[in-house]
Amino acid sequence: MLTANISIPLLVALVLAFIPGNFRFLFRIGAIAATFVTMALATLMFWQFEGGISGYQFEYVVSWVKDLDINYHVGVDGLNVGLLFMGAIVAFAASCVAWEIKTSEKGFYILLLLMIGGIFGAFASLDLFFFYFFHELALVPTFIMIGLWGRGLNKNYATFNLTLYLSLGALIALIGLIALYLQMPINERTFSIPRVTEYFQSQPMTVASPRWISPLLMFGFGILVALWPFHTWAPLGYAAAPTPTAMLHAGVLKKFGLYGLIRIALPIMPDGAKHWLYILGLLCLGNIIHSGWVAMRQRDLNLLIGNSSVAHMGFVFLGIASFNLIGVTGAVLVMVAHGFLAALSFGLSGYIYQQTGTLRMDDLGGLLRRWPFIGAALMMAAFAGCGLPGFANFPGELMVLFGAWKGMPAVAFAIVAAWGALIIAALYMLRAIRNILHGPMPDRWTSLPDATSWRKLPFVLLLAALIAFGIFPGGLAERIKPSVQAILNSTAPAIETVSR
Repeated sequence: MLTANISIPLLVALVLAFIPGNFRFLFRIGAIAATFVTMALATLMFWQFEGGISGYQFEYVVSWVKDLDINYHVGVDGLNVGLLFMGAIVAFAASCVAWEIKTSEKGFYILLLLMIGGIFGAFASLDLFFFYFFHELALVPTFIMIGLWGRGLNKNYATFNLTLYLSLGALIALIGLIALYLQMPINERTFSIPRVTEYFQSQPMTVASPRWISPLLMFGFGILVALWPFHTWAPLGYAAAPTPTAMLHAGVLKKFGLYGLIRIALPIMPDGAKHWLYILGLLCLGNIIHSGWVAMRQRDLNLLIGNSSVAHMGFVFLGIASFNLIGVTGAVLVMVAHGFLAALSFGLSGYIYQQTGTLRMDDLGGLLRRWPFIGAALMMAAFAGCGLPGFANFPGELMVLFGAWKGMPAVAFAIVAAWGALIIAALYMLRAIRNILHGPMPDRWTSLPDATSWRKLPFVLLLAALIAFGIFPGGLAERIKPSVQAILNSTAPAIETVSR
């Protein structure tokens, strides 16, 4: 099932490459069909996943390079089953909103499917080589799509900025992964993530090694997630990106760095993590507070959403830094919830841009009169971004705050983060809603049509997922907890040292 999820988008992209460019409708139909099938498979896998088990399920291994012990190895546990499920829904929604692409559709849909296949492969891979390879397969199309189909006067600058930052982050993370691989004896070296984890848990590294490998992974993966102060690429990149690209990158691919920290850095090098725990906690407050302040100053809706997205990542970093069951479980919940929220927010902003030709909030106003559905969906997205109960962000952020309060001596971290979530986020989100949907409507917007039934579909799916996991978060949390508990049990000595 996992291999089908990875291969279907890649195979459809290969088929589309041989279809003449004048069959424009086939490209869109092919992308929607491929992502619908992967969404159905991911949904089936999510419901068949057995909670309460910490091991891998749906596991599949094929030997590739025996001499280096590189294998195609995929599997799911509590850490990635929700991310794959969320990624499949976002991928289908992104394919549906790609109607805005009017030029060179063939190239765009091929790159979009390559990106989707790479995303599934990155989160499903249990081999370090394929883990990194699939991420790069998803990342490279992002640069091209923004450069060729992006919008705005600053799209070239945003493309180069994003390319430089993410390439640097990926390179730093690669150096850390190679260093991790070289720490093993020659006869024991393997790229298998489970076997590498088991080896270092039974034979921990010397004290010095984790202290310099951990920051390579933390800052390498952190740059990919827009860890403050290495975050400036994200708002600019998302503001310039075509809507499907922004939905997929902000919603799904950006979680790769966070997933890498939890999957690799925490269980393999807990002693290294403890030396950087408070640094990570301080930096994540920069995400929450500084990016929230910057969002308050924005007049462009996409820049506001982009800075808000960076701020939400601070909660995930805070949950990881808490280093306890409730905090790390909450961090994974926030990753899944934010994936739905970011995709919904950028999808709605794309609709507004296509209908009005602008995202400057000062030029909009009163749109709720013309757009009852789009306006209501935008209001719900804003409420979810504020952490309102009933949406999936609320239980995740609440668990992170409890984890930070319980697990970190600096209780001020939790207090400041709560202030950022409750006050700053509410200010910029509610002000955006007021400027866009309420007040007087300019005459030029009086004839704007609301979304048709087909164009409502992706927004309905994303909203339904946000509400479902907001009302029933246990359906996801109970799948996450055993895998997080297994990681924390293996790092118990390091946690005790941090506590002391």
